[in-house]
Amino acid sequence: MNESICILAGNANKPLAQAICTIIGCPLGRGDVKRFSDGETSVDIHESIRGRDIFIVQPTCPPTNEHLMELLVMLDATRRASAKRITAVIPYFGYARQDRKASPRAPISAKLVANLLTVSGADRILTMDLHAGQIQGFFDIPVDNLYAKPVILDYVRNRYDGDLCIVSPDAGGVERARAYAKPLKADLAIIDKRRERANESNVMHIIGSVTGKTCLIVDDIVDTAGTLTNGAAALIGEGAKRVVASCTHGVLSGPAISNLAGSAIEELIVTDTIPLREEAHSLGKITVLTVAPLLAEAIKRIHTGSSVSELFL
Repeated sequence: MNESICILAGNANKPLAQAICTIIGCPLGRGDVKRFSDGETSVDIHESIRGRDIFIVQPTCPPTNEHLMELLVMLDATRRASAKRITAVIPYFGYARQDRKASPRAPISAKLVANLLTVSGADRILTMDLHAGQIQGFFDIPVDNLYAKPVILDYVRNRYDGDLCIVSPDAGGVERARAYAKPLKADLAIIDKRRERANESNVMHIIGSVTGKTCLIVDDIVDTAGTLTNGAAALIGEGAKRVVASCTHGVLSGPAISNLAGSAIEELIVTDTIPLREEAHSLGKITVLTVAPLLAEAIKRIHTGSSVSELFL
């Protein structure tokens, strides 16, 4: 496998790429992703990849546009170097929240990004917890959408027991919350909210009983943490004993850290699909779980032509 597979990484999350390589047992591919003085992206691959199975690990996390451009240029470079197959491993798929026309004359940017990735040379996409599952249909190439649920569930089982209630932060996340509540044999509650504008939310009321319970708010992305902090306050107001939260992608942009610091949330569980900002490490409320073993197993199965469907559970 080591001779036919090559894992490359941009600058978005090299520690995750290195962890994947350690698990698989192959070295991280030698290459540089730099910028010219005018900001243009430059890619140099320092080993032969002709006829090899290439996996490029690059989440499109902030700064999103820079990391997306790195990925596109790396795809073009590997395609022109005669790679046998190129899989873009995108643990966090940026622009996923722009998956429809939410207002007149608005773009569908997720579809645009799908087109860019395909045209640049991607033969396959491996991603995790897409914000909208239908984005898989934006591609005309195979897309494997993994879920961080098994990793988070293992941690929650070992840390929280007793009267647990899984909480969906909005009506759209009910299916995800139910998928967590069932294996944990926990109750389910929903936060009914109204969003007036982007990155702002107003909690209306709680659907379900949370009195005296440990509430786990389950989401896929935490951006400014406004939804989480407002939801936590509402849960405490309804009699919840304590509030914790989990998400796959801890974007934590803008005022997220200050919002979390002053909130009722005791712990925020995230994965390492996105590297945390420096300020987040000193907060003391954030626990990072690794998804490297899950991604490594998926890469091995794709490379060997084995079934990946077991990892979707």
